[in-house]
Amino acid sequence: MQHNPADWNIGQLGKQFTRFAACGAVGTLAHYLLLVLLVQGWGSPPVAASSAGFVLGAVINYTLNYRYTFRSTKPHRVTMWKFFVAALIGALINAALMSILIHHVNLHYLVSQVIATGIVLVWNFMANRIWTFRK
Repeated sequence: MQHNPADWNIGQLGKQFTRFAACGAVGTLAHYLLLVLLVQGWGSPPVAASSAGFVLGAVINYTLNYRYTFRSTKPHRVTMWKFFVAALIGALINAALMSILIHHVNLHYLVSQVIATGIVLVWNFMANRIWTFRK
């Protein structure tokens, strides 16, 4: 996998990460809203509720990142499956972190989710920049 050195320009990388994070904020808001709704409204277990929220956020994030962050012109059949493989790995990282932080570190589920979100944000950006939407 070759990368053009210009692709790693710190200024451009920072702008792209900012766009990615802004798109992610929209998906994360949907994720958190569903998480709280399922836990508080229906008494769902936090880890399962977080996973459901993660799926909703991933769908929103794919759409926004395809169009806005990476401005992809590749067919969806090429990018979508890669995005969701990266998202699935991110979901597994998220679920593992949530489980560890809630059940072993004894953190509140929302504090746990904030920590997991930060870690998964970095994973998702790098996976999508290097693999999913690579030019």
